Amino acid sequence: MDTIMSGMSAISTATSGLYAASNNLNQAAIQTVQDASQGQATDLVSDFVQQQQSQVAFQANVSVLKTANAMYGSLLNIIA
Repeated sequence: MDTIMSGMSAISTATSGLYAASNNLNQAAIQTVQDASQGQATDLVSDFVQQQQSQVAFQANVSVLKTANAMYGSLLNIIA
């Protein structure tokens, strides 16, 4: 039962992480457009770094979801 609860927690955490990474990417993209329109080149670098960090965070959370899915698949095979 602990395995099931851990898996549910992993899915919940990863889902929250996906939303957070998506929102961070959206905010960084909006900030990039604003900085570019104001000619603030220094801030553009920070914006691009934020976008890359958001992308990595999103990919990491997708990996967690894939792992949890594989774990559940294995668990169902054992139980069945």
